[in-house]
Order: sequence, then C-alpha cells, then structure tokens
Amino acid sequence: MKRYFLTVLLALLAVWPGGAKVTTRVQKALVDYMKTSTFEGSLVGVLAIGPQGDTLAVLNPRTRLIPASNMKLITTGAAIRSLGADYRFKTELSYSGKIEGETLKGDLYIVGFGDPTTCCGDSIAPSPHALFQRWKGMLAKAGIKRIEGAIVGDGRFCKGMGEHPTWEYADIGTAYGTGWTALSFYRNKQDFAVSAGSSAGTPVNVKVKYPETPWMDFTSRALTGPTGSGNSLFLYTSDLAPVSELRGTFAVGRKPKTEEYSNKFPELTLAYYFYKYLTKGGFPVTGGPHYVDIDGFLRSDPSQKGILRAAGDLKTLGTTHSPELSLIARETNYRSDNFYAESLLRAMGVKATGSAEYDSCLVAENEVLRAMLGKAAGGIVVEDGSGLSRHNGITPEAMVKFLKIMAGSPDGAAFLATLPSPGSPGTLKNLMTGRPAEERLRIRMKSGSMDQVLCYSGYILAEGSEDPKDAVTFCILTNATSASVQSVRSALMRLIALLMEEMKAA
Repeated sequence: MKRYFLTVLLALLAVWPGGAKVTTRVQKALVDYMKTSTFEGSLVGVLAIGPQGDTLAVLNPRTRLIPASNMKLITTGAAIRSLGADYRFKTELSYSGKIEGETLKGDLYIVGFGDPTTCCGDSIAPSPHALFQRWKGMLAKAGIKRIEGAIVGDGRFCKGMGEHPTWEYADIGTAYGTGWTALSFYRNKQDFAVSAGSSAGTPVNVKVKYPETPWMDFTSRALTGPTGSGNSLFLYTSDLAPVSELRGTFAVGRKPKTEEYSNKFPELTLAYYFYKYLTKGGFPVTGGPHYVDIDGFLRSDPSQKGILRAAGDLKTLGTTHSPELSLIARETNYRSDNFYAESLLRAMGVKATGSAEYDSCLVAENEVLRAMLGKAAGGIVVEDGSGLSRHNGITPEAMVKFLKIMAGSPDGAAFLATLPSPGSPGTLKNLMTGRPAEERLRIRMKSGSMDQVLCYSGYILAEGSEDPKDAVTFCILTNATSASVQSVRSALMRLIALLMEEMKAA
C-alpha cells in the first residue's frame, strides 16, 4: 500500500505545467530512482527545460532546498550583472607623515578594497614577488629609499564579521570557511603539513608550511587514529586572539598531506611579507609590520592592545588592480571557491549601499534578483555568497529561470565561460570520465555538496553551439540523503546523461 501511494504521488508530481504530463525517458528514470533505497527519505527537487521551453523532467519544482555551492551560480551571475564582467578590485599603497629627501617619515599603508586575489597563489594574479616588485617601484617613483615607520596592513574598508554567523563552528577554522577581509593574503588560508604518528593514539605530526605567522600561539591535540578511521582534523581559531588549536584524528597508514586552514590575521601577514621583501633587499624599515585592528589602532602583535590610532588622512602613492571579475568568477565556479564567492557578494553590497556588511550585501543581491526574476525571486533565499550556510534556499524553478535569464542576456557568454564541464580541473574533474570528451564539453554546470546535500545545475549545450539560449537548462537538488555520496552522484550523473540523450532525440 505504501509503495502504491508513493507511485501515485510521483505521477502527480510529473504533471507540469498546465496539467500536461511529462513522459520523457529522463522523467521515467527520475520517477524510478525515487522508488529506490538511494533516495528513501530524501528531499529531491528537479526541473529541466528544453531550448523551446518544453519540460524534460520535473519533481518538486517549487520546493525550496539547500543548494550548497550551487549558490555560487546565483552569486557569480548576479555579480556579473551588477558589477560587470570587467570589474576589478583595487589596492592602494599610501602613506602617513611626510617624505623628506629619500626618507618616508611615517607609515606605509597597504589599503585593501576587497581584492581576494592578493598573493593568492593562482595563475590569474601576480605572484607575491611580482606584486611586491610593483609596490617597491611605486616607492622608487616617489623617491623613497628608507621608511622611518611601519608597514601597515589596512583592512578598514570592511566593517563587521568576516564569516557569516550561520556558518558551522567547525568550518570557521578551515580554508573553505576562512571568511572575507578587505585586505587579504593567500586567500586567507595557511598550509600545514600533516602525517600520522607511529601508531594509534600517538600525536599527529604537524608543521606550518606557508605563510609564516610568528605571532600565533599554535598547539595541536590531534591524535593518530586507528587504520581506516579517516581524517577528521579541524583547526579551531578566530580573530579574537592569536590562538589556534588542531583537534581530531588522522588515521594510521594515510599518506602525508597538506591541509589548508584559516588565517585570521591576513592584514598583518601581508604587511609582514612585504616588510621581509623590502628589508631583505636592503630597504630599511624601522617600524616593522603592523595592522589596523577593529578599533582603528595599530598593532604589531594581535595579543597586545593597540596604542597609536591609525592615520585617517593618507596620501596615495599608487594603485594595483585585481584580474577581471570574469576570471575571478571562473575560478569561483571551477574549484568552488568560497572565499572568492564571498568577495563578489561583498563587492555588490559596497556598490549598492556603500557597505560590505552582510545585511547590506544581501539587500544588494536581492535587488538584482528581483530585477531579474520578479516574483520568482521569492524562490531564492540568500544568506551568503558561497552556499556554506545551510540557511540558503533555492527552488528548482527559480534556479532554472535565473539560468535561462542569464543565458538570454548580454552577459550570457561571459557567465557560461565561468562554468566547468565534467572532467575539467576542479570539483568536476572525476565526473563522467567514461563518456566521450565532446559530450562532456557540452555540459556546463556547477556542483554543490555538503553533508547529506548533493546538487547540480547548469546547461547542456546543443551540438555545435556555444549559445546557452539553445541549451537544456536544468537544476537537480537533493537534501537529507542518507545513502552514500557515490550512489547518489551516480544516479544524478545518469539523469544528466539522459537529458543529453533526450536533447539528441529531439
């Protein structure tokens, strides 16, 4: 009897829209999958629309579900619409005091305006050496060969929390939950070399690799776990004090690896590395590295209170700029970079309201969505830019409408270029590897995953076309899944492959 009612319910859900029943192969496969143990007890929403507006698959299209990193599709698309694909963040090199002869008698400020790519380690941005060389060139142009003062990392442009308050506590110390700052360094992360101890119960071997943060009081309580117990290492830290502690286990027999954790003092880190660059090259700096704290005071050590207030009236020596937003958005979607996504959300907030606080940023993004979607914008609940918050919510209907509007807009080609294909470097690298490369290249989509959540949304391009207006547009959201990630992913990849075959048949 229970199976009978489930079958009736699924049949009713396959009626869309206007009472027309969806009878495609992919719809049949979707209904069949929902009867299996893989999706038992799960919440699933699906909508796939053909280039002519025909419905290829539908299930719970107006149910709002957690999108995980599918949220980045909304963030990157809205940012391209709001700021433009050519938008660039800026960083200014400024100073306080005065220049006397060849000496700056004052402090040199590195003033951040939200550029997430500063010394990021990506190919899209200059290396630290190349960037520092440009900044040193600005000093040379001004005739400065000595600084009687400090190098100051200035992130005052951003007020408020770097992390969203709904992010889970364990995520805050990870590289993917590090939080945004107006002045960043190496995507606000820190690399640690970790390896198992000699036996279960012995300490995990841990060493800071890069960047150096000599002001941090780091301890490790991490222990080596039994064989097969996996990796449950988490760093616990915050910007309230220069203290961090590694906890969890790392199993016997696991290969040594580099773990990426959060650096909560990126402004000081950047000042520290530029100070080292200058002094190593024979450029005297008497005051050492400092940063501006949340109260506007200068600090050289986060464990000590600031005494001197940071200068308010600065004179600018020069400005450097980030890569274009289109390139940042591409990196965001290819590797599902939370830090980059949050920076794009903050930039929208600054443009619309003058504030980078989360409340202002959400107002800004919702204004863009309402302008694009009208009443359908109610199908999207925005809490952050990355999808790390479980308070985000999207209906398949709203996602598909958003993607179709992006496809038909002047920004369609720029947006499509930010989306990876299965087999591309990044989060889709190991998907659909058994299918022909030419088929995989026609799929442009974003994944989204967290515990009990797996989602895929995007486009399937027509053969020989790079125009997303000619594509199948789809959204598949699964929540509360208790089956293995592998079994859920396998089913979803089969649905996407069937969508491609349905497109061929049409």
